Amino acid sequence: MTKTTMVKAQTGDIRAKEMPRQNPCAQCGTPIAQPDWIEPGEGRISYLWTCHACHYRFEAVAIYDEPAIAYPPLAA
Repeated sequence: MTKTTMVKAQTGDIRAKEMPRQNPCAQCGTPIAQPDWIEPGEGRISYLWTCHACHYRFEAVAIYDEPAIAYPPLAA
């Protein structure tokens, strides 16, 4: 089983230039300044968004050809 890590977007752990900004709400279309949470995984990054205009919460997933995070080898 793989342990996943949720990263609060405001902590500064994610480089500002890599964080998505002004994503439109999936329900009302209002731009959202930044995601609430970011969960990096193997070949993907999940973003949790909350719209402050209509209070809708949704997840968006970015899928990459290469893993979004590098896992160290388990054995030498």
